[in-house]
Amino acid sequence: MFIDSHCHLDRLDLTEFDNDLDNVIKLSKAAKVTDILCVSVKLQDFSTMVEKTKNYPNVYLSCGAHPLNQEDEIDENNLFTLAQHDRVIAIGETGLDYFYAPETKKLQLDSFIKHVRVARKINKPLIIHTRDAQEDTLTILREEKAAQVGGILHCFTETWEMAQQAIELGFYISFSGIVTFKNASALREVAQKIPDDRILIETDAPYLAPVPYRGKQNQPAYVVEVAKFLASIRGQSVEHIAQISTENFKRLFSI
Repeated sequence: MFIDSHCHLDRLDLTEFDNDLDNVIKLSKAAKVTDILCVSVKLQDFSTMVEKTKNYPNVYLSCGAHPLNQEDEIDENNLFTLAQHDRVIAIGETGLDYFYAPETKKLQLDSFIKHVRVARKINKPLIIHTRDAQEDTLTILREEKAAQVGGILHCFTETWEMAQQAIELGFYISFSGIVTFKNASALREVAQKIPDDRILIETDAPYLAPVPYRGKQNQPAYVVEVAKFLASIRGQSVEHIAQISTENFKRLFSI
């Protein structure tokens, strides 16, 4: 059994699934993907995400605003209110991205701090996006006492040193289809070192489809390919990767 610990079901192009999200869920179940975490990227789209996924008890939700969606300062009270929804198990995705949007650094920092504070208030783990912002990401996690709630560094592409420091703060490291890409040798070295009790798998669907589906729209069923690849480079069985990643997800979110 597998869990897709990070995807965006509300952002899938459903035309290739007969315009029915139910077909996406059926394909995931056929691939033995038992649970899915659908991750919020815009607070103004949160209610739409809730509505689109309401018929699927195996789909959990997060609540937050992606660092690349920072046109205005985030309303901390609004985030706190929305995050009370009974299907929300995590806060985010939040974090810092200086690779694509260094010009919004100030807004990103403000938003990230507010997300961590809300997570601590309601005692829910964080979903962290970080790119080219290692020092600031770790500094905020430490200064804002994010270790009290823990969380995930999702779609991890950073260094082993950052992974180690995040793990020390109680965070899990999640790998997406990027680890299967030919140019991801450095990331594969990191993936080989992550302890069994800190590793997670994800799709980030509809983005970043793994080999052999690269270039196509991603979907939760493809998380199995991430598990297969991790098993091959870590010298473990696919069943072992499935077991430990599932146990880790359920431990983190108290499921």
